[in-house]
Amino acid sequence: MPQRIEDYALIGNMRTAALVGRDGSIDWLCLPRFNAAACCAALVGTPDNGHWSIAPNGDPVSTRRRYRGETIVLETVFKTDEGEVALIDCMALPRSEGHAIDLVRIVEGRDGVVPMRMEALFRFDYGRIAPWARLRDYGWHGAAGPHALQLRTPVKLQAGDDVCTAEFTVSKGQRVPFTLTWHNAYRPEPEARGPEQALEETEGWWRDWSSHYSKSHDYREPVIRSLITLKALTDGETGGMVGAPTTSLPEHPGGKKNYDYRFTWLRDATFTLHALVRSGYDEEARLWREWLLRVSAGHPQHLQPMYGIDGEWRFPQQKLDYLRGYDNSRPVHIGNQAYQQRQIDAYGEIVNAVYSAHEHNLDMDEYDWTAQLCVLEFLEGNWRETGAGIWELGSKQANYVHSKVMAWVAADRAARTIEQFGFKGDAQRWRALAQTIHKEVCERGYDAERNTFLQRYDSQALDAALLRLPIVGFLPADDPRILGTIEAIQQELTQDGFVWRYSDWLGRRTSEGSFLVCSFWLADDLILLGRKDEAREMFERLLSVRNDVGLLSEQYDPTSGRLLGNMPQAFSHVGLINTAHNLTS
Repeated sequence: MPQRIEDYALIGNMRTAALVGRDGSIDWLCLPRFNAAACCAALVGTPDNGHWSIAPNGDPVSTRRRYRGETIVLETVFKTDEGEVALIDCMALPRSEGHAIDLVRIVEGRDGVVPMRMEALFRFDYGRIAPWARLRDYGWHGAAGPHALQLRTPVKLQAGDDVCTAEFTVSKGQRVPFTLTWHNAYRPEPEARGPEQALEETEGWWRDWSSHYSKSHDYREPVIRSLITLKALTDGETGGMVGAPTTSLPEHPGGKKNYDYRFTWLRDATFTLHALVRSGYDEEARLWREWLLRVSAGHPQHLQPMYGIDGEWRFPQQKLDYLRGYDNSRPVHIGNQAYQQRQIDAYGEIVNAVYSAHEHNLDMDEYDWTAQLCVLEFLEGNWRETGAGIWELGSKQANYVHSKVMAWVAADRAARTIEQFGFKGDAQRWRALAQTIHKEVCERGYDAERNTFLQRYDSQALDAALLRLPIVGFLPADDPRILGTIEAIQQELTQDGFVWRYSDWLGRRTSEGSFLVCSFWLADDLILLGRKDEAREMFERLLSVRNDVGLLSEQYDPTSGRLLGNMPQAFSHVGLINTAHNLTS
């Protein structure tokens, strides 16, 4: 089976990404885009579904790895009985013509003479289609359908049974390159790209980008690593950010809650903007806001909770039954049917994100404001509708309290936009709507006997999304009802300081892992309450579950000490950045 989820590191180039295991194997690679069909799908299948490994020929004595400075260039160092060798992995910056993607791997001898083995088995269409392959004077070439791959290296390759292999030795000071290039099969093969130059340019670009984060505080390292991760998960042309670069890594090992996260969620909107703007990355924040404005075009009733990275509307969910799933967690899904859901909170996220952007000097014009008014007018007549909620419980349509609060946020921010920034509109109208929503939520979404807000009207269930109420300003953090809600979540949804998303329909905590961004929200609430020492302790506990190169997945199981869910998860890293800034501001 593949390695543990935490044993994978990310490399990417703002067009696509790959996951590299501690053993030097690329087990997940989608080319040429984040949402393209994988040509290395061993992560959710077997090695026969595609992998590309480079490692010592024999078990190493030890393995350590790191990102090279504040970049996303990965260095894995293998120590063997014969010596020491480094494997340097990088997804090169996109070529200017945009018709080819290059993945560069360089083996560098550090000590002694180390025998090495390279094995490449590529399968298009998520591990299903074997390419027509042939050896070339530069290495290997394979093509199937619209896709083609070049593998260039000075090492002599052997091809047989669809597997391309090479055995070679590396001496101290020697560097042996391998370059995998994707191109359209119907276009001429692209010119070779010098691997050393591609590495130098890519590493230099990331160092320059990271240098724009000028803050100096105790948590710079995890914050900059999270910012780099978010940048790598953002399409450099459209500004859309994928939730994660993977699909179907399970929320519960062996379970069925396996989803495709290679899409962009509106629920991340405001938090992502805050993370980018507070970190000094205004251009990235502007691109993200422009993406939000584009996808919210059309009649508000058609607003979706999620879109493709280009802003696509439809991506039907399918099962790939021929893949056995990560750790036998079936089914493996591509696409995500949640795009069909109605989530009332999505409207509030749009309005709040645009308001927040304007508040941080990313100016909104009258056209943008008119589009926001269309959303608000729709929400005015539809905020009482049921929906799937932030956690996409599509089969459980209900009046989710968090969704109603985000409708309140939309009305509140509309009134503020008119009052603070002078845009045309009836501030009293939106203030009155906000008051109406606020009153209903406090009456129907609050349990006075238990002194806590609830997941939904007419229920007893709790929901960690309620931790956002003081963050968005619905009530002050020290309001007795908020204090009671925080205490209830700590008692019923928290284990060892890690917070679960919600209790199930019967009021029981779910069997999935703790949801990491919810734990960051709890730390944010503690900061608002002035309990910084407690928040810092919790934050550092969360930092301790990052993997060895600083990455977080969607969830964490404190019992097994394992990361769970798709990896790395943008929402988790957004939470880390915002909490770090709250602690250090």
